[in-house]
Amino acid sequence: MTSGTHPGRTARAGAGRRQRGRYGAPAVLLAPFLLLFTACTLIPIGYAIKLSLFTERRSGLGFGDAETVFTGLGNYTRALSDAAFRDGFLTAAQYCLLYIPLMTGLALVLALLLDSTLARARRFFQLTLFIPHAVPGIIAALLWMYLYTPGISPVLDALEALGTQPDPLGHPLPAVVNMALWQWTGYNLVIFYAALQAIDRSVLEAAVVDGAGPLRTALSIKVPLIRPSIAMVGLFTVIGSLQLFTEPMILYGTSPGVTSSWTPNMYAYTAAFERHDYGLAASASVLLALAAAGLSFAVTRLTRGRSERRREADA
Repeated sequence: MTSGTHPGRTARAGAGRRQRGRYGAPAVLLAPFLLLFTACTLIPIGYAIKLSLFTERRSGLGFGDAETVFTGLGNYTRALSDAAFRDGFLTAAQYCLLYIPLMTGLALVLALLLDSTLARARRFFQLTLFIPHAVPGIIAALLWMYLYTPGISPVLDALEALGTQPDPLGHPLPAVVNMALWQWTGYNLVIFYAALQAIDRSVLEAAVVDGAGPLRTALSIKVPLIRPSIAMVGLFTVIGSLQLFTEPMILYGTSPGVTSSWTPNMYAYTAAFERHDYGLAASASVLLALAAAGLSFAVTRLTRGRSERRREADA
């Protein structure tokens, strides 16, 4: 009997090598992302969940050594029963209701204007509107605090000279929304404008031939075609709105309406670094993450449901 390689075995070996090659390259390319995602996201989340299940207690009158005690859901109960924490979510909800429609609508209108045939110097306006986003958030907040402070703000001095006495820090929510609009409108405008540029020009030309004017083309053709981009911007904006921290933290101490627990993030920060209650801070952070995940799921389901119903109606 002669020795040799069985044809079936050779075919199986070749198929195995092809299979490994098919999945090996994606695994190598995804490995750095998965490593960073695990180190920077999954492990901190797991540590926060673990930390939220414990608290530190001192024996006697509080002069003894601190003892770490397992409390289960005790920290979550304390956070949810705290009116300051619940009021922070109310502030975040008011911020979302005011900021998201204004920012999305303004960015969409500006993108449609830049995409119109009458627009000139598109690159100049794109760069001009995007520059505020390139400014670090803390620096932008400090600049706006300077503009909001009576006595040193040239804008408020000019308005007072005209006979008005504005007090933007007396009502901090519109002031914070204005700061966020200034910083993020240009960023989302770029997303909308890129989506508009990807629309097949033959579709727009057909609309013009059919007699559709610029406004009708924008509302009936362009906006529906970039609806996925609008949904994506809405999803990211909801998540970012719940994480509101930098702007009100800069205004804290300057505006009487901004307290140390004005937003959920500020509540967690105060619990951790002022009260040194790390278990409470971790539980507040986990609850905030769950709220963001729930809202993200709701927004995704809402936009997907509308798209499916629209496709069924068109069919």
